[in-house]
Amino acid sequence: MKNLYKPFLILSLILVYLVIFAGALVRMTGSGMGCPDWPKCFGYLIPPTERSQLDWKPNHEYKNGQVIIIRESLRVAREDFKSKTAYLESNWEPYTKHDYAIFNPTHTWIEFINRLLGALAGLATLLLLLSALSRIKSDITATIGSFLVVLGMGFQGWLGKTVVDSNLLPYKITIHMGMALLIVLLLVYLLSREQNGKPELTQAKQIQGLAIVALVLSLIQIGMGTQVRQFVDEQMHAFNLTQPSQWLAEAPLLFYFHRSFSIAVLLLHFYWGYLLFKNNYIPLVFKCVVALIGLEILTGIWMYYFDFPFSSQPLHLILAALLFGAQSFLLFVVKRKS
Repeated sequence: MKNLYKPFLILSLILVYLVIFAGALVRMTGSGMGCPDWPKCFGYLIPPTERSQLDWKPNHEYKNGQVIIIRESLRVAREDFKSKTAYLESNWEPYTKHDYAIFNPTHTWIEFINRLLGALAGLATLLLLLSALSRIKSDITATIGSFLVVLGMGFQGWLGKTVVDSNLLPYKITIHMGMALLIVLLLVYLLSREQNGKPELTQAKQIQGLAIVALVLSLIQIGMGTQVRQFVDEQMHAFNLTQPSQWLAEAPLLFYFHRSFSIAVLLLHFYWGYLLFKNNYIPLVFKCVVALIGLEILTGIWMYYFDFPFSSQPLHLILAALLFGAQSFLLFVVKRKS
């Protein structure tokens, strides 16, 4: 298991990013309530595919916790039972977390795939912890870090439940996203410790300081982006997911500041690159950082001027998450190698 630590670390990071992308896709398509309960979906481990599966049926075997939709509201089976020829209210209890009771098979399966990816990511982090335990004597930091990642994944799962129970309150979605970035940060830190080589940096403190400033600016940019995204979500629902050309017609001032702030982030990285060039040290990850900033700007332009093409929003978000991870990785590497 000791030799599997790094592969499980990389796998965990990849799956966490896939979960972030899937979550962005869920939000873009309005599928967040595709499964109105948690951790099951309408009371099923494998969600239904047709609305008729959620209708009450006579002489039917129901399991404890199974969900039906009746009179435009959710009902949950109190226990295992077989229904009679007539519906009995005493067999059911109302779902009290929220009053959302709409079945859309597309939304349901998009949300289910998001949860499935989350479960796979959780399994990968458990395997990471098991592999880290095999090196506990030689590298206690790896074990503690892996344990914190597993705790973070568990907390993230609970946050996902609160998001669904709240019927997608925007601030809870933002907290959910913030926790995902924290898990990325932990995994990136653990991965940075696996790097070898120590280049000599004559301006190590300045380069390290710029790395910190760049990361802080990107976090500010992501924070502003979540607020802009919340505004767009409200407009999307106001227009019933139609007329995307109107979603930013009355954009708040924050949107324009968010858009212009990306230029400052890019210029800072150019200067950072200049210092790295003077030290004859321009790692691949730094080139990736600059490329991600450029792609992030391009997808922002794509959304604004081409009326939010399909997949542009989740792509914009996953690029921001990748940028955060790459910047964090570079910061840790520079700090260690300085």
